[in-house]
Amino acid sequence: MTDPGDPFRSVRRTQYVLLLLTAALGTTGFLVESMWLLGLAAWALITAGLIEMIYRP
Repeated sequence: MTDPGDPFRSVRRTQYVLLLLTAALGTTGFLVESMWLLGLAAWALITAGLIEMIYRP
């Protein structure tokens, strides 16, 4: 169970949102063949990876 005083709770939530955003943008970008959406998906994935490496919740 999660502790309400867990300092990494918001970090994990942000990371999950970024990973879901990556999946949504990547799929949409692939289906409509939009490089802008694929680029945004790549940046969201990079950001989620940096959060994982820095904070390690």
